[in-house]
Amino acid sequence: PPGAGSCGKMAAPMSRGSRGPEPGAAPYGNFPNYSRFHPPEGRVSLLPQGLLRSLFPAATRPLLGLDVGCNSGELSVALYQHLVGLQDSESSPEPPGAGKELNLLCCDIDPELIRRAQQSSPFPASISFASLDIMDSRAREPFLSSYLQRFGRSSFDIGFCMSVTMWIHLNHGDRGLLEFLALLASLCTFLLVEPQPWRCYRAAARRLRRLGRGDFEHFRSLQINGDMAQSVTRILTQQCSMELVCSFGSTAWDRSLLLFRATGA
Repeated sequence: PPGAGSCGKMAAPMSRGSRGPEPGAAPYGNFPNYSRFHPPEGRVSLLPQGLLRSLFPAATRPLLGLDVGCNSGELSVALYQHLVGLQDSESSPEPPGAGKELNLLCCDIDPELIRRAQQSSPFPASISFASLDIMDSRAREPFLSSYLQRFGRSSFDIGFCMSVTMWIHLNHGDRGLLEFLALLASLCTFLLVEPQPWRCYRAAARRLRRLGRGDFEHFRSLQINGDMAQSVTRILTQQCSMELVCSFGSTAWDRSLLLFRATGA
């Protein structure tokens, strides 16, 4: 999850023993094999068929999507397939006109995970993967502007923030979370958010300490805590000019899928 290209923050270290990477132990959430313990189907199955068409019934141009914190891309690909009505990528190669319906820009803090995503993507014409620190304005602004200008656009139609808010919050504090949500709200007409619950914060901090890597700088000073789905909803609706359109329920690992819309849209 989040995004930082040039700073070279790499995939999570291996934990002791043969169990492989310990879930949640990476300081930026950028652990490999993420989809093995939070499979994409757990989110995608909650989203209704035809969602994109219902949100944009009169769209005559390609829609633009932004996926922040895409890891190695499995969920990005699954979201794309679901939104444009494709089946399993192995049986459905990229149709010639797929990019006419949706173009998806996916970014992550970890260049190694992005390299994996680029190598394995079945939709290279429609999904772009890039290493980017979404919290670094000097890197972010020219990169996103350049992408949007290719389509003659100034914003994205829909954004995805799937299990990313906690990592922004732990690494950048309350102010960072507020800035991040305000940024997404300014960039996207619709925004699908999957906030991690507070117990995940405690688990992530515990696992980081267990690996001997200290604690998250901001963890013990966070004033925004408790019910994080409620907190994220309050911030977006009261401070970021968005409204809650729908809650699509919770995943098997108890994370809510919340869809917001810019109030001026």
